[in-house]
Amino acid sequence: MQKKINYLIGDSSISDLQLLNQNSFEIFSVESIEFLSELSNILLKNSEVKKYPDVATFAFFIRKANLNLLKKNYVNNQNYRIGRGIVFHITPSNVPVNFAYSLLVGIISGNINIVKVPSKNFEQVNIIIYSIKEVLKLLKFKTLFENRIFIVKYDRDSQGTSIFSSICDVRIIWGGDISINEIRKSSIPSKSTEITFADRYSISVINANEYLKSENKRKIATDFYNDTYLFDQNACTSPQSIYWVGSKDEINDAKCIFWSTLESLLIEKKYHLQPITSIEKLTTFYSQAIVNSNIFKTIQINNTIWRVNNPNVLNGVEFYKCSSGYFNEFTINSLEELLPMINRKYQTMSYIGFNKSEIINWVNKSKPIGIDRIVPIGQTMDFSLVWDGFDFVSNLSRQIEIK
Repeated sequence: MQKKINYLIGDSSISDLQLLNQNSFEIFSVESIEFLSELSNILLKNSEVKKYPDVATFAFFIRKANLNLLKKNYVNNQNYRIGRGIVFHITPSNVPVNFAYSLLVGIISGNINIVKVPSKNFEQVNIIIYSIKEVLKLLKFKTLFENRIFIVKYDRDSQGTSIFSSICDVRIIWGGDISINEIRKSSIPSKSTEITFADRYSISVINANEYLKSENKRKIATDFYNDTYLFDQNACTSPQSIYWVGSKDEINDAKCIFWSTLESLLIEKKYHLQPITSIEKLTTFYSQAIVNSNIFKTIQINNTIWRVNNPNVLNGVEFYKCSSGYFNEFTINSLEELLPMINRKYQTMSYIGFNKSEIINWVNKSKPIGIDRIVPIGQTMDFSLVWDGFDFVSNLSRQIEIK
């Protein structure tokens, strides 16, 4: 039954009963923090990690000092929480290091973890798995964690999803709507819970006047590049639409500088656009133009930046996503004008030129039905223990009431 499942970490011969009979750890246990801290040390000493900023960022996140800082928000004498049991993580195919963050939250929440990694080969995945194996070679961690961490890979025709779903206490699905609906054909136990991260849409809001006054426009371009082109705009956090706030002249000037600076950066970084993606950009624009005849494409030097000038914020723009530099652009007078178009599909709003108090006031006043994260441009990919409105530690653990 398991012959089509490749166990990259973990013993394939362990029985379901052995897994189910393991005790949970308390959240942010000393053992879990020590394990992750050792993993951080091994990763940061690996010269290969320098080639992959996403791996280095993960290694930095799981430092002992950072984990102990996060722990303060969750652990107190009146709140005794332990892991729910077995967490089955189904991770996305287009963000290599996502599996490591998903595993991280499962570990610090005190759970046994089964993680399905992408079938596609990513060097980042290989580096992190190798490093986990190195940690597990140390006797103190091998004894505690060898039957608590399983990293698996299998194809669609495998029964892996059904097998692991049948024994999990929590199932986490990182994927689009179609993937979620397909995975849900594999049932989970009646007492188990599920966390899903469905198709989402993200935006950026730029105060044109404040942008023009900024001294380091090159850094802003680099931050925007990291939010978008680093993963070819495939991450759910990558902005797809840009909302410019300000006067007509301010916005025109800001656009000219912003996009030309980004274009220079793309040339410098030798960003390569696949021919098929150029076709996808064209077909996406045509599909959009059929429904919204008043849009037009702004001329750029090449196809790495595709700007769709869009005068109407209420036109279902979230249904026209594309990758590798496809942006709708809107002009608005204030943050209040965002509210009518924000729906439940909206996830991250990144911004430039607003202070935190302005953002808080807008949220308090508008209470948008979408938008779960609001961060400065350059921080959309930064991981947090609260994601899409879910508090991982709370959702992956259970509180034992003691009176």
